[in-house]
Amino acid sequence: MSSLYNILCIDSSTEACSVAVSTKQTTIFQRFMLAPREHTQRILPTVDEVIKEANLSLADIDVIAYGQGPGSFTGVRIGISIAQGLAFGLEKKMVGVSTLQAMAQEALTLSLSEQENTAVEHIYAAIDARMGEVYFAHYLNVNGIMELQGKETVVKPLDLINSMSETGQSIQENSLLVGTGWAAYPELLNAFQACHVSDVLYPNAAFMLQSACELIADNAAVHPENATPVYLRDTVTWKKLPGRE
Repeated sequence: MSSLYNILCIDSSTEACSVAVSTKQTTIFQRFMLAPREHTQRILPTVDEVIKEANLSLADIDVIAYGQGPGSFTGVRIGISIAQGLAFGLEKKMVGVSTLQAMAQEALTLSLSEQENTAVEHIYAAIDARMGEVYFAHYLNVNGIMELQGKETVVKPLDLINSMSETGQSIQENSLLVGTGWAAYPELLNAFQACHVSDVLYPNAAFMLQSACELIADNAAVHPENATPVYLRDTVTWKKLPGRE
């Protein structure tokens, strides 16, 4: 991965929290931690720590990338809000990277190192979305970048299985499975039993940097006021309590 920019990336869309910096010399500095309900306290100190390790200052950052979701509503909002605050203050542009794609990209990278450069072709990502649903997407390796096939969706596992069967979508054998959704919903894992479960459970900002570089090269960076999250689930229906409207 090469870059003309110093890129700061922040993600807090799941139970994990991560920060990464890619320098113009293509060196990556990163931190990854499981920190449920501690994102707001830990992100900014971690940003400061990683930037100092990279021997940079905030003023040296050219573009700010962020995990755009899908993921926890609160986590996605925290990440984009902090990234926007920094971008406004620094007068820098932003790019959003899919959390599902980041997991697929990490799994691809790990597969290359573990299998002596035998790259996996297909990766299925599923994050537990609660409420009996998963955030799901299918990715294909295209020249070292995991590219989305179809679209990201939020869906009940059985509905996903039935939909794939009805539309004739075959599950690619020996593919990798990433995310928390497979362990959360055994019926989903059972349907994909011809695949292999990866150790990648959560998105990591370090593996968003390659896609961030591609987006910047494609002039997809936007001013911070135009940076948007991806929730997939636009509305949440809560059961009404008896006697309540």
